[in-house]
Amino acid sequence: MSWIYVIIGGIFEVIFALCLGKVKETSGAATYWWFGCFIISLFVSMTLLIKATQTLPIGTAYAVWTGIGAVGTVAMGILVFNEPLTFWRLVFMATLIGSIVGLKAVSH
Repeated sequence: MSWIYVIIGGIFEVIFALCLGKVKETSGAATYWWFGCFIISLFVSMTLLIKATQTLPIGTAYAVWTGIGAVGTVAMGILVFNEPLTFWRLVFMATLIGSIVGLKAVSH
């Protein structure tokens, strides 16, 4: 169950990064709505990470959580914010994914 907390927490990390990007793009009431979503997502993400680290090693859980957030945020940047999709971005995203899988595989 703890790994599910890490994965869902990582997804909420992507959501809070997406909301942060939207805050930068909007104005007026929309800015406050995105900021509110940012705060909620941040709270959920951190709460799930804390819950997961009660039974998982902090180093592994944090690294996997951060990796999910990093890969997901880059993907959202490409898909939502029209950031460039380059060969090297794909290479380093694949490296991060490989590292996440490897850390989970060697964790007890």
